[in-house]
Amino acid sequence: MPGDLYVVLNVKKHPVFERHGDDIYLTKEVSFARAALGGEIDDIPSLNGNLKLEIPEGTQTGTIFRMMDKGIPHLDSYGSGDLYVMVKVVVPQNLTEQEKKLLREFDRLQRQNKEK
Repeated sequence: MPGDLYVVLNVKKHPVFERHGDDIYLTKEVSFARAALGGEIDDIPSLNGNLKLEIPEGTQTGTIFRMMDKGIPHLDSYGSGDLYVMVKVVVPQNLTEQEKKLLREFDRLQRQNKEK
């Protein structure tokens, strides 16, 4: 008999990516030093292998970088969605005495510069 057919799809959550339409989102942890000094991150996961991303000096937690055409391919058309990378700055734990000494000196210099 003729009638309607309803199909329900359930998509499992991906452990790395979050999808919104043809765009994909991910969070990338970055060291405090890399965020402060800037530089290249060469292990950004994508659908086609790892990508490189240049981050500027002073990048803050929550900063989002857009990598155009690195998302889900558009159906029935050309191009792809975008890949959005949100940076999460990781504060170091279990510092060595030398690392603590250097961070104390860094803090002292920061406070000294603010007083000027």
